[in-house]
Amino acid sequence: MTKNDVRKLYPHVVDLTVTKCPCANDVALLGFILNATLDGVYIGLSFSGFWNYDNTTWYNLTDMIYSQVGEEHTELSVVDMVLTNHFLVILTSLGLFISGDLRYPSSSVLTFSRADFCGFERVDYVKGKLWYNERCFANREHFEVDYVTITFERNRTLSEASSCFYSKEPFLEWLPCLPHISKGAKTIPSTVITFLVDQEHSSGIYLFQNQVWLSIDGGNTFDFLADFHDDIIKNTYHSFYTSDIAFVSQSGNVYLTKAGLEQYSKIGSISDKIFTLYYDHMGFIHKLTPDRFEAGGSLAAFGNFRGIFGQAPDMGFETALAPQHITLNEMIFYAYVPANEPKDSIHTKQFNNIHFGKEIHSRKTGTAYIREILQHNRPEGFLSSVIAEVIDPFGIEEASESSCLSSSLSINQTGHFSYKLTLQLQTPGIISSFQDSDIEKTVVIPGYSSFLITSILDDKNALAIATMPERVPTNRIFPKDSWFLYNFGQKNGRTWKIHSKPCNYWFQQHDDSLSLNVLKYIDLGKSHTFKVKLIPHTKGIQILEAPLLTVIVGSPTLLEVKAEGAFDDTDSYTLEISAASKGLRQGSTSLALIARGASTECFVTTMVPILKSSCSYLKSMHHVPSTSITLEHWISGIHKDKQGFNQIKTLPVNYRPPSNMGIAIPLTDNFYHADPSKPIPRNLFPKSKKSGKFKQCANVSTREECNCTQDQKLSHAVAFSDCREKVPRFKFPVTQYPISLEIHSEDGRIPLESPYLVTVTEVNERRNWKLKHTVPETVSKLKFYLEPILHAQVYNPSGLNLSIKGSELFHFRVSVVPGVTFCNLVEEFQIYVDEAPLPFPGHTLIAVAAAVMLGGLIFITFMFQLRNIHPWNVFRRLFRRNKVNFSNFNANQPTH
Repeated sequence: MTKNDVRKLYPHVVDLTVTKCPCANDVALLGFILNATLDGVYIGLSFSGFWNYDNTTWYNLTDMIYSQVGEEHTELSVVDMVLTNHFLVILTSLGLFISGDLRYPSSSVLTFSRADFCGFERVDYVKGKLWYNERCFANREHFEVDYVTITFERNRTLSEASSCFYSKEPFLEWLPCLPHISKGAKTIPSTVITFLVDQEHSSGIYLFQNQVWLSIDGGNTFDFLADFHDDIIKNTYHSFYTSDIAFVSQSGNVYLTKAGLEQYSKIGSISDKIFTLYYDHMGFIHKLTPDRFEAGGSLAAFGNFRGIFGQAPDMGFETALAPQHITLNEMIFYAYVPANEPKDSIHTKQFNNIHFGKEIHSRKTGTAYIREILQHNRPEGFLSSVIAEVIDPFGIEEASESSCLSSSLSINQTGHFSYKLTLQLQTPGIISSFQDSDIEKTVVIPGYSSFLITSILDDKNALAIATMPERVPTNRIFPKDSWFLYNFGQKNGRTWKIHSKPCNYWFQQHDDSLSLNVLKYIDLGKSHTFKVKLIPHTKGIQILEAPLLTVIVGSPTLLEVKAEGAFDDTDSYTLEISAASKGLRQGSTSLALIARGASTECFVTTMVPILKSSCSYLKSMHHVPSTSITLEHWISGIHKDKQGFNQIKTLPVNYRPPSNMGIAIPLTDNFYHADPSKPIPRNLFPKSKKSGKFKQCANVSTREECNCTQDQKLSHAVAFSDCREKVPRFKFPVTQYPISLEIHSEDGRIPLESPYLVTVTEVNERRNWKLKHTVPETVSKLKFYLEPILHAQVYNPSGLNLSIKGSELFHFRVSVVPGVTFCNLVEEFQIYVDEAPLPFPGHTLIAVAAAVMLGGLIFITFMFQLRNIHPWNVFRRLFRRNKVNFSNFNANQPTH
């Protein structure tokens, strides 16, 4: 589609849906959800994570979809879509459509097939959202999702709602506990229950209508995080790379938290009518609209969202605060709620969970870090408060701003919770009085309760409420300069604000073994250890002598995890974690390393290494040949030793190794250097004609059609014997050849030794070879136990030697005995034995014939001596006689 074609769609777009490739999150798709005035399926493809709108390629898939359902249908639009590793799944208003396998496209055109199954009927699509049909949930087996929106009929009871679900998926097992989560709510106040599930890490954020509940153990327990009252959460977006979780309310407010953090922040608001948020592969947040993309900061900004939302929003609320000193560095701020405040708006004048971990800033000067949120009914007029640590001292009022500070002060109780403040003993020549501007200022008396001024009676008297009624001083006069005024009011414009604190912790890795989402494999009997350091980046904040990192194990029964942490002299916290396999269990679990006190402004607050108790796909066993031959020599087929012996043998075409019946009678099914167009040698005997099967060259006519790669031509694996052309060459006999084996993994190379044990077989069932190895007592016991079970000889890989007395090709397979590793470690190697003597019985027949001839000569000589016969004398007489006859014959001939 051209740009002009795409622009014509904008007036008909009512919503957007986006999906990204799970293997490469910079590859993503954006779909237009259309109104009833236009039909079609229009999808944009980005290879850069939506950084640039002009780099998005748009496609019109309308005709493809109509070809499956028929053009008589109308109102076609995208509802949702999911891009998996292999398929693109598009849910439209006319059904569900699944693409062909994206890895093996049958043509240059992407094809779709329609999927008809329970749960995706047309009546279930309302306002672009998918209703998961309740009657279909009972049959649900493995429908993997990470974002679920479930809709029920209005006013259905929670018990009825939770009973609709049955699933074998662990993350849905907690659904029956919904009545307990809601704390006794009898009905569902809205039509939508939304919860976000992080399946891979077994943790995540769960959203329940207008409330946010946090679960860090896969849904077994929940912690209350936020209550938005009548502002319901509409959408959620998350980044597994940075553990960001953003949720957008119906009013357009955008909130951010990090996986595992018990705090969240408001990061801004969005006024666009149609938009969606997107986290790319590096954790940068983007705002996508039909006609433009906005990226959250530059590449150097570590995914900062200020590029979209601008300056950090003020999370304060419209009321006065009353500060109360506890120590020199610690204060309590009480939030004032007037007595005539309507019940429906009381929550707008209270501290809540969003303020946890934030900073209070005074317009004058001063900053305090909020450590704890308190909710209470007393004292009167104060329903919430926060305990804060003072970072920078707050500025107090001057006499030029409040003339009452020039007088002494007395306090008298006038009601159950109200007090009258009276100015006393004024300084001569100085006017001192209460003014209307002093309302909502706070009188602070060190060592006693503070007083929030609520009204002015006259210039000498004011009414106030106490923050700590138990510590109100009565019948005392406080002279000038012994009491102070703080201005945290909002009558003439709020004088205080609440913002997120700057990032206060840095993660430092000790090595390359740990990253944001590293995957580590732990084999049977093995362990893995990694370290991480949390470095405080604070100013004036006290570092508590408590662990700064919380470690949460997703599946504690799978691995044995130990964690040890300690502070150093710089107040940095170093954590060392060791994870070891437990028993023979295989599986995957996550470790969540959460900096609980970190700010949401930090790019990283949670590290989630994934540990798999299984075989690593990078782990393999390799045979180390006694002679190293370069790739160039393998290709050329020539590699000579010091004596000029070529150590590479190029096999004949369609070669098969000999059998125990002789060189001319091969019985193996394995061809080497196969070429279907060439004749097959050694194929005279019936048994040889029945054996031999092509693998990669099956059903082709030439070797070129076998499509052998260079790696396959050099592979020792029997699966690629058709391609194998050249093999290592040795002189006969091969004696004490060391079989050296190594295990290669992401941790490096290690020699194969105890407790590993191996079996060795010749794949072509040849004999004339023998193995020698050392058998310690421990190996002897295992060997005695395993051999009857495996029906094979078991060898110790340490010091394993091979001797061969046969000729031509030997193909060996070495397999590690199961029980010491989750991996199926198998290695194959080949040896071609050349320059061997004649095979049996040729050399024996020659020796026997020679012995018979020699014995016959000796017997004849003995008989001649016994009969006194002298063959030499007889021969001399005959020779002389013949010589005389020859002389006479020559004398009578004419001369020429």
